Amino acid sequence: MTRADIVVVILAVALLPFLYITYWGSSQQGNELRVMVNGKETMVLSLHENKHITVPGPLGASVIDIHDGKARFVSSPCRGKQCVHTGWLGQGGEFAACLPNRVSIAVIAQEQRYDSIVF
Repeated sequence: MTRADIVVVILAVALLPFLYITYWGSSQQGNELRVMVNGKETMVLSLHENKHITVPGPLGASVIDIHDGKARFVSSPCRGKQCVHTGWLGQGGEFAACLPNRVSIAVIAQEQRYDSIVF
């Protein structure tokens, strides 16, 4: 390894904290929850109102809970329950989906923390 290689590695390692703070460290609390079924937006709900909603999908009903500025899947008719295990979502850009039931939720904020697809 040459001196130039060492300098490049040191600069790259020094740049990582800056990139982390810039792109992932500045999170903003979400304002709304976008609910989609079959890829189409069915409703947009405020995260500031506590609600318990049932969303019909191709396999059955998915239950979503909104409480204290956060949202989560409570139950869904899918087998793996990955959507339920995702837990509470509250930061802009966070996303959860029940793929077998084709129901997804995304938290919307003024500035997204990161793209939902990357999450």
